[in-house]
Amino acid sequence: MHLNLSTIPSKELIPGYHAKMVHGDKMSIAYWTVKKGAEVPEHSHMHEQVMQVLEGSFEFTLDGETKTYLPNDIVVIPSYSVHSGKALTDCRLMDIFSPVREEYL
Repeated sequence: MHLNLSTIPSKELIPGYHAKMVHGDKMSIAYWTVKKGAEVPEHSHMHEQVMQVLEGSFEFTLDGETKTYLPNDIVVIPSYSVHSGKALTDCRLMDIFSPVREEYL
């Protein structure tokens, strides 16, 4: 399979969070464009997740600890860990999920 990110349609999956999704057999990748002030409420899921900040400043809380992340920062989020986030500026983020995020197909 070959894809080009510029040809993948963007969907607003959470208010202020627009994603271009790529799915394999065992993982999903989300390329997010996030508006300043947009929040992801506290949640957890079975998926292991790796988040990378590509652009902007993103406040992220993992298991009760809040930090501000900047470009090139990476956070590994274990399965079922409680987490939330807020864009302090307009941001671009990338998330990798394993297994596939079925609800994002």
